[in-house]
Amino acid sequence: MARILKDPAYVHLHVHSSFSLLEGALKVGDIVKAALADRQPALALTDTNNLFGALEFSEKASGAGIQPIPGLQLTVAFEAPDPMARVGLAQSGCANIVVLAQDETGYGNLLRLASRAYFDGALGDAPRVSVAALAESSAGLIALTGGSTGPLDSALRMGRAELASGRLAQLRSAFGEDGLYVEILRHGLPDERMVERELLRLADSHGLSVVAANEPFFAKEGDYDAHDALLAIADGRLVSDDRRRKLTPRHGFKTRAEMGALFSDLPDALNATVEIAMRCAYRVRTRKPILPNFGVVAAAAPDAAASEIAAAPPLDEPAELRRQAEAGLELRLAQHGTAPGMSEQVYRDRLAFELDVIVGMKFPGYFLIVSDFIKWAKDHDIPVGPGRGSGAGSLVAWSLLITDLDPLRFGLLFERFLNPERVSMPDFDIDFCVEGRERVIQYVQQRYGERQVAQIITFGTLLARGVLRDVGRVLEMPYGQVDKLTKLVPQNPANPVTLVQAIEGEPKLQQAIEEEPIVARLMEISKKLEGLHRHASTHAAGVVIGDRPLEQLVPLYRDPKTGMRVTQFNMKWVEAAGLVKFDFLGLKTLTLLRCCTDFLAQRGIIVDLASLPLDNKATYEPMKRGETVGVFQVESAGMRKALVEMQADRFEDIIALVALYRPGPMANIPVYCERKLGRDAGNEASWYPHAKLEPILKETFGIIVYQEQVMEVAKVLAGYSLGEADMLRRAMGKKIKAEMDAQRDRFVKGCMERDLTKAKADEIFDLLAKFADYGFNKSHAAAYALLTYQTAYLKANHPVEFLAAAMQLDIDVTDKLAEFRQDAQRLKITVEPPSINTSGVGFEVREGRIHYALAAIKGVGRGAVEALIEARGDKPFRDLACLARRLNPRMLNKRTLENLVAAGAMDTIEPDRARACAAIEPMMKLAQGAAEAASTGIEDMFGGITAADVTLRVPPYDPWPMADKLKKEYEAVGFFLSGHPLDEYGDLLGKLRVQTWAEFCRAVRAGTTSVGRVAASVLDRSERRTKTGNKLGIVILSDQTGHFEAIIFSEGLGQYREILEPGRPLVLQLQANLEGEDVRARIMTAEPLDAAVARHQKGMRVYLKDERPIASVQQRLQVRGEGEVSLILLLDGEREVEVKLPGRYQATPQIAGALRAVPGVVQVEVN
Repeated sequence: MARILKDPAYVHLHVHSSFSLLEGALKVGDIVKAALADRQPALALTDTNNLFGALEFSEKASGAGIQPIPGLQLTVAFEAPDPMARVGLAQSGCANIVVLAQDETGYGNLLRLASRAYFDGALGDAPRVSVAALAESSAGLIALTGGSTGPLDSALRMGRAELASGRLAQLRSAFGEDGLYVEILRHGLPDERMVERELLRLADSHGLSVVAANEPFFAKEGDYDAHDALLAIADGRLVSDDRRRKLTPRHGFKTRAEMGALFSDLPDALNATVEIAMRCAYRVRTRKPILPNFGVVAAAAPDAAASEIAAAPPLDEPAELRRQAEAGLELRLAQHGTAPGMSEQVYRDRLAFELDVIVGMKFPGYFLIVSDFIKWAKDHDIPVGPGRGSGAGSLVAWSLLITDLDPLRFGLLFERFLNPERVSMPDFDIDFCVEGRERVIQYVQQRYGERQVAQIITFGTLLARGVLRDVGRVLEMPYGQVDKLTKLVPQNPANPVTLVQAIEGEPKLQQAIEEEPIVARLMEISKKLEGLHRHASTHAAGVVIGDRPLEQLVPLYRDPKTGMRVTQFNMKWVEAAGLVKFDFLGLKTLTLLRCCTDFLAQRGIIVDLASLPLDNKATYEPMKRGETVGVFQVESAGMRKALVEMQADRFEDIIALVALYRPGPMANIPVYCERKLGRDAGNEASWYPHAKLEPILKETFGIIVYQEQVMEVAKVLAGYSLGEADMLRRAMGKKIKAEMDAQRDRFVKGCMERDLTKAKADEIFDLLAKFADYGFNKSHAAAYALLTYQTAYLKANHPVEFLAAAMQLDIDVTDKLAEFRQDAQRLKITVEPPSINTSGVGFEVREGRIHYALAAIKGVGRGAVEALIEARGDKPFRDLACLARRLNPRMLNKRTLENLVAAGAMDTIEPDRARACAAIEPMMKLAQGAAEAASTGIEDMFGGITAADVTLRVPPYDPWPMADKLKKEYEAVGFFLSGHPLDEYGDLLGKLRVQTWAEFCRAVRAGTTSVGRVAASVLDRSERRTKTGNKLGIVILSDQTGHFEAIIFSEGLGQYREILEPGRPLVLQLQANLEGEDVRARIMTAEPLDAAVARHQKGMRVYLKDERPIASVQQRLQVRGEGEVSLILLLDGEREVEVKLPGRYQATPQIAGALRAVPGVVQVEVN
């Protein structure tokens, strides 16, 4: 307080940070730095309708020696909406005021008002509070009238002085004479000058003080253009649009001297800022963790009256934890037994030790809460993961059903999870089936009270690429130019590259900035906006549970999509506020496992995943071959390669691979494989740095893979407790020299006391320090390895159901569906094409076959499919007319029917897809007529629509050549399902001596070749620039054995670009190399397949019903070649007349297909 009393002249009381989303261009830290640079002793943060940054601001400001004043700019509904007013707040009867907290009561009311702004109205309403709500929660608050968007200024600009006076009276009634100030702003706006005199008069007439204010949205005048662009982005307008919302260059963060000069004529208004700051002496503080008492809530849940809750005695949580854990352990031991070589007493001793630690650290309630909602999920048939993170190392967690992995069986350490040497909150991350996660959260809300449970907010940020696109759009730059510049910025979500870094590393960006002023402006503005918050959303996992209504602890926000309560503080600051985070993660793999076991249950096969034997040979065989499409965590090429090299045949191999397959430890995979497969036999003794370490490192062949091994080594060699060893591991990971030196002394001394030399102790310490840097948490690796094993088990033993489940889970991901279908072909599993008569909404398994999902067809929504299946009922559609009479025209439109036809879903009622497509408009008319007849009750004597409406008249249509049919099928399904464009070439491909892609890959992997000829159809082609500036082509290709990608360098691209077009069948000369198990191909030469075939063909014979198709046939024979063409007229069904056409033509399957589509052509033979 001493600093405030030294005449600071001015204190900022109305400041916007970037938490005023897409309005403020000041980061919280930058506001504090600006205040510190001007030696400002106090500062308020007043973001629009939120306290998103309140705790962060409080900590950073107080850390800099500045008194933080918590506040917000709050929208208040003063009267009913006024349709005659101008758009915006005035039209809605709303205006903004500023509220500041004086004390703890005020801060509590600030939390309440910030929360009510989102929850008092209907979902989707703009945040606001009523005047009545304001009055209810005004204690401990000081209010300012809000400036240009406030209730006074807005009324005065409309010439309504009486309205302004009435609003001021409402505020005076709510806050009192001492709690309300009339705010005067001077940013040079005409509206400000126009209303200032009247504001001073109103203040005087109502007996109120005035306060000088500067409402900064950015740092300094030079940031105005960037902030102006930000407002344009927010409003979806262009910078050049003069009719949009604008501020002035004077809305920057002013110094005390600047404000003193600006308000020199109103010294009392300046002094009022100091007076307010002195009255607002409360600081938002962090808290220790807060949890609800498990027993009190349990006694009241879910529908008890408030009196019951108050009367319920607090549960003895330590005793309850011991009771549940001990009973749970006995049940686990009865079900699963003990680990080899361990007695039940060993388990009981470990449980007792863990319980003592948990109780001593005061965490029983946390374990009980987590166990409760996990047990509820399991009791309600919602799959829960076996564990995640270090929590799998706890025997108490296993006994309480929180985890499903016996920690003693796999050598997992409790101290890695909860260390008695270092008090910190335990943290269980829980995986749930994605389809059941929301139900578990709803249970928690019901169990503890809706007002005591919330999810956690997260903020989207203007990152380098995004901000370039946003700014480029509002500056009206050509899309192509912005897109080109954006793609020069490296994209790495895990470690985003800033614009400054991108410009420094990319000469082309530097050149564009130097040569084009508009690009220089784009970059200048974008750099200033980069890193600002763009929007708020809900964190994917975090949930908090309080011991009281959460708005008493933190401000709340309502998710505009779901209506869920969400904390206004993000993950970091909500924990600092004392709330304990519980992670409810949605894991698709659990949904996959559930879907697969459901398919099996339909056949009467019950699979208990928790009881699978971990030594099933059938599970490991495909893994040893790298056949792991769809298997959790081991789908990538590198993982498949490692599995093959490792010849993984035990569960411990999977755990090790999960831990090793990361940058750093990945270098140890070859060593692991060499030793495991006996290629380093005879040197086993050299694997271990000391003989005492063999029991610890034997499982991983002498390699330190896990953090737990580092801890065990310290315990065995240097006498550390496991708690101390965890501190050692942490110190090694942080690489802080002082800590490392202290730990080295402790380690070496302990080793020497146990008969190791100092040199050996130092050597082992250095080894541990190296591996601790990238050693992996074995508890997490083991838990996720179990999911890997479970998915591998189901795929190996029940491949049909597994792939059907995998396709169902990725029903909207075309690339994954194509991959799974390709895998099904490899496994000789039939995938039945979609059918409106036999297919369901999703993928199904019947009689050992996968039936394709109608909802997987592009452009066919789930609602349309459900309507179709409802119309089908238990009576299949007989023909197109039958379908038309029964379909709902409001649910199945023309586009939907076209896609169903193209995908082959109507082949069972009309195999001619061209005819089915031509019939769609008549079908829609018939359907509409049937619907109208049904709604008006016009029926014939048989109970159906009138006979006149039954006839379906199909207009004339052109047949689809096979190539067109398959092209449309590809567009509707995402891959070829009923055939492939190369099918019509049949045996001709053999004559060309080409390989399939699968055959070529096998040869490359076997090392017998790196060059081959492959026939394939082009699906797509894209081009990009390499770092050297040359063009590189990426071509997506397909043959009957699958899709693949090949690159083509600049020279070849220039030569073959015209034929590398989608739909073209080609013969390609490929050169390939192996990356892991993936074959990477490069196109050396390309030739149209038809041209290659034509060189090997003698001609064609075209059979005709009569002479009428001759002209059409001749029109299609335009391409000259080497083949002879004969026309054979079939007369009277018995006689033939053959006519040889003059000249020579290309005789290819593609041309033959086009001829077959000509009406009157009976057959075409290619010789």
